[in-house]
Amino acid sequence: MTMSNKDTDKNLKVRKKRKFKKRYWLLLDLALAIIILALLFYKPARYRPPDNVPAGNNKDQISPYLTNVLLPQLYNGAQRNEPFDMDIIQKGINETIARYKWPRESNGVILSAPTVFFVPDSIVLMGTASIKGAELVVTIVAKPRLDEKGLLQLQVDKVKIGAMNITPIAKLLAKKMYTERIAGVPIDIEDLRTKIAASLLNEEPFEPIINIRDIFDDVDKKVRIEKITITQKKLTIRLVPVS
Repeated sequence: MTMSNKDTDKNLKVRKKRKFKKRYWLLLDLALAIIILALLFYKPARYRPPDNVPAGNNKDQISPYLTNVLLPQLYNGAQRNEPFDMDIIQKGINETIARYKWPRESNGVILSAPTVFFVPDSIVLMGTASIKGAELVVTIVAKPRLDEKGLLQLQVDKVKIGAMNITPIAKLLAKKMYTERIAGVPIDIEDLRTKIAASLLNEEPFEPIINIRDIFDDVDKKVRIEKITITQKKLTIRLVPVS
């Protein structure tokens, strides 16, 4: 039995259709891969890592902005025994961060060039994460909030790699990392740094009380954060004395 011309033409059309579908899906997969890579390797225009690190940069050098501006604000304000404001300028805090030893490695990821931006109601942290030679820009957006009880929540609103939003995955990983950390080593749950980490990683609110004696031995006072105001390039913290 021989195949008719009609059947032959039909089979050719089916094969051509299958080839077209395969090529279509291959092109679609390629396009998706290109889009994902473009999103991952996207570098926000406002992120400009500092080219010049202060001479002799090392973790033992203290920032002049910290010693000459921020600490005197806290020291003098705490001793007046009345509410006072601390103004933190974006440029100054970035100069302080730049004096720490960078890059740093964590779990095979090399972190470098962190930069902080103060924008209305939010703190934006950007940095470069190098993974096996691939450099990606990570962006974290946090919104400090005080609830009706006066507890402070450092809420992470968004986490992005390049232009790709990975917030849900990042929050799950952060909680896992926090749980493993507190289970693995003894920590002081009353330490302010521990409370900040718990708030950022595990969404735990805490009493925002600063013991001034932990910073200055000769000032036996405590202050509470009553209000946080974030405007363009400036963060203002309202502090009130705690009896």
